Amino acid sequence: MTDEFTFNYLPVILELEQKGLVTRTFRRLDPERQQAIITAILDEAGESGPQDLNIKRVAERAGISTGSLYQYFINRENLLRFTTELATRFTVQLFETYRPYMTQASFEETLPMYISEGVNWSKDQLGFARFFGAAAYHGDPQYGESVVRPIASVLRQMVTDMLNAAVEKGEVRSDLDVEAAARVLHTLTIAIGDGLIFPQLMNYYQLTDQSMTAERIYAAFTDLVMHGLSAEKPS
Repeated sequence: MTDEFTFNYLPVILELEQKGLVTRTFRRLDPERQQAIITAILDEAGESGPQDLNIKRVAERAGISTGSLYQYFINRENLLRFTTELATRFTVQLFETYRPYMTQASFEETLPMYISEGVNWSKDQLGFARFFGAAAYHGDPQYGESVVRPIASVLRQMVTDMLNAAVEKGEVRSDLDVEAAARVLHTLTIAIGDGLIFPQLMNYYQLTDQSMTAERIYAAFTDLVMHGLSAEKPS
């Protein structure tokens, strides 16, 4: 899913083995074979979404037989649950890795980049993004706590970090209620991002059309936020 990020998957495998989602046989594979299978699972989940995971394509990507895959996961349900948890942990670790970088540039520069890069990543991993969106908007209790909340929490923390850094740099008001403002910004960035990712939301949000580009939306959003949170007192 990305060439620049190394996913620490070993603790996840041990935990999921204890849950009965993956067999000891898989854990005992050599690291290269494990990595090939995990990469195949994550890539397939990123393209089709965990619920539409194609076992045959996973096996082909990993260079193993379908029968071997069933030796590691017993049945499709276990593979689905393993994939869901693995993809969620992967995404959380990935976003945690990016968190420190989001406070280095100015808040005004980082804010539109935060949304645009999130949109680009979601389009690259459209299958998982659709799965995540369905879990979030349909209120699926099975995935609300296990998938949606962990990813949303790290995104909200990223926004909080950005605001705290902006306060320290004097870019926004020092009396800002950072926790409340972060929750509002978190919600607004999700609305803009999802409105640009999922076509079915466009009739409702009406963000872009032939005359309104995503770049103009990013600029207008940044302008509104910066004026609302500006450290300068209005004249």
